[in-house]
Amino acid sequence: MEDADARKKFFAQLDGFEQMNQLFELLPGVSFFVKDRQGRFIALNRRGCEYCGVSSQDQAIGLTDYDFFPKQRAEEYRADDEVVMRSGEPLVNRIESAPESEGSPRLVMTSKVPLRNRRGVVIGIAGVSRQIEQLREQSADADAFSLVVEHLHLHYEEALTTSQLAEMAGLSVSQFERRFRHAFGSSPRQYLLRVRVENAARLLTETEQTISQIAHACGFFDHAHFSRSFRRIMNTSPSEYRQRQLGK
Repeated sequence: MEDADARKKFFAQLDGFEQMNQLFELLPGVSFFVKDRQGRFIALNRRGCEYCGVSSQDQAIGLTDYDFFPKQRAEEYRADDEVVMRSGEPLVNRIESAPESEGSPRLVMTSKVPLRNRRGVVIGIAGVSRQIEQLREQSADADAFSLVVEHLHLHYEEALTTSQLAEMAGLSVSQFERRFRHAFGSSPRQYLLRVRVENAARLLTETEQTISQIAHACGFFDHAHFSRSFRRIMNTSPSEYRQRQLGK
């Protein structure tokens, strides 16, 4: 109890958040951000500013994801923020689209926590994101899967099985699945599905291929399987997504 009181007293003495924010400037390859209930940026570190395309956090404060990212990306991020604020529970190691051009196959791993005021009311969220490629460099487990992940990104359209991927990593299926989830916060199948959907989104935007052709090109069983998977991840159907993008 005394330790807890000492902790509270110590943090109560701190003169604002900026002192702590300096630490996040030193984290290589990690985007740190704070948003209020309305989704407005309150704090960003250097990497976060790079994602937003600004030179300093002062240029982002008071603005939202919609001011910097494609609409679909912003909607995904905002939906996650709302879940965290509504539930009051952290979102941990969520694999999601990188804050780049829509349809980019690059992925990030994001964690978000609710921020509460002195009365315990949730007033916003804080979060961190790291690119999957950087995780491979920094994690011993993730590094063991570097060839597997590269293969997934290059050959996502193929009928890849977990046993094939496990063999590539030199592990049993159970070891592979357990260590992959530990490294990336997602099962191998979930990771592959996300990569396929992201590439499908790119094809919907950049080509005139039919939805069935895109489904086949990205490794889905059929049109129905593709549509279900796309809606689950992107919160819209492939046809609606294409119409929205072409209507920009």
